[in-house]
This record gives sequence, structure tokens and C-alpha cells, in this order.
Amino acid sequence: MKTSLSTFARRFGTPLALAAALGFSYTSAQAAGCMKGAVVGGVAGHVAGRHGVAGAAAGCAIGHHEAKKKAKAAHAAAAASQPEGK
Repeated sequence: MKTSLSTFARRFGTPLALAAALGFSYTSAQAAGCMKGAVVGGVAGHVAGRHGVAGAAAGCAIGHHEAKKKAKAAHAAAAASQPEGK
């Protein structure tokens, strides 16, 4: 089966363009977990029926939420390992 470049662009162009746009528009502090979630969500949404943008938005929100939970747990673990009085 021969695949043309236009078929490839139609299939993967939107998620890749969205990932690139998000990568250039956010700083690392704002995008904690968002990029990974957006890429995964965008691809999953695209495969599920041309809902790449909605999948990327949901993936970004979920990825950011998970990154905040991980950072909070790491902060709590660091605080617990500090000796009392310091």
C-alpha cells in the first residue's frame, strides 16, 4: 500500500502542529505536565475520530494536574525528611 505525503500530513499534521504550537507558547513553569499530556491527548483524540484539539486540551489539563500532585508529594517528602527545628 502506497502512502502519499498528503495522507501522512492529514493524519499526523494536526497533532504535530498542535504540539509544536504549545511547545513554543508556554514557559516551563506553566506547562508542567501539559506538553506530554497534550501530545498524548491530541494523538488519542485524533485517532478516536478527529477530535485532536479537544484531546490535546483535556490531556494538557490532566497532565498539569498530575504534575502538580507529583510536585506536592515530592515537597511533602522533602519536608518530612528535614530534622525538626530547621
